[in-house]
Amino acid sequence: MKISVVIPVFNDVRIGRVLESILSQQHEHELEIIVVDAGSTDGTLAVLEAYQDRITVLISEPDEGIFHGINKGIDRTTGSSRDVVHFISADDQYGDQSVIRAVMDVFQSDEDVDACYGDQIYMNEAGKTVRYWKAGDYRRAKVRFGWLPPHMTFFVRKRVYEHHGMFDLRYPVAADQDFMLRLLYKHRIKVKYLRRVLVNMAPGGNSNKNIVRILKANLEVARICWNNGLLGLLLFPVLKPARKVFQLGRPSDTTPPTTPS
Repeated sequence: MKISVVIPVFNDVRIGRVLESILSQQHEHELEIIVVDAGSTDGTLAVLEAYQDRITVLISEPDEGIFHGINKGIDRTTGSSRDVVHFISADDQYGDQSVIRAVMDVFQSDEDVDACYGDQIYMNEAGKTVRYWKAGDYRRAKVRFGWLPPHMTFFVRKRVYEHHGMFDLRYPVAADQDFMLRLLYKHRIKVKYLRRVLVNMAPGGNSNKNIVRILKANLEVARICWNNGLLGLLLFPVLKPARKVFQLGRPSDTTPPTTPS
């Protein structure tokens, strides 16, 4: 099987960190790395030049935001419908060196599995865990109460994008939540929870940079529920942020796996 890893980036020289994390993975699968740069003007392209022989596709041009970049990357993936696509940010890393192997084992063991997800750690620049997101098993009813898996741990077969579309650019902040809501609640794809940390994520994602972005994301999620006819989920924008309270302070007795820096 093949796994395609899509990395959107704009002015972030830390991309070398995620590339090292990907290249250090221990697995037996075909791997392609697709980097979508939005026209960086700092030293990002210089960092990418050092990895040019390991990057399968490099796109560098202005785009309409992170999800437009991811869509462009998905468009450039190769392989069959049963192969796997994952996107990861330039400032993130895989949880350890066997993440890809563990994820691909899930897909190989059951051809009906459409997506796989796991736990996620938020780690600051000093390497300290500030939040541990234990996703838990998927149950459709949980979505009504604000549950979604950590989006950066969401590995998806290519056929899912072919059948259900990519990220909806009408939602520049919450397109990832729209994507997962459509797949899990509306289309009821088959998913598998992998009980391990898959991604170490830098705090302050696209929808959590500041209070304005958080409010905008919640308003977008309300529109998403309405536009998709998911009227039963209209409390989702309120309940989802509340769930994060239970993820704070939990990593004190958790030692996150180390990854290459």
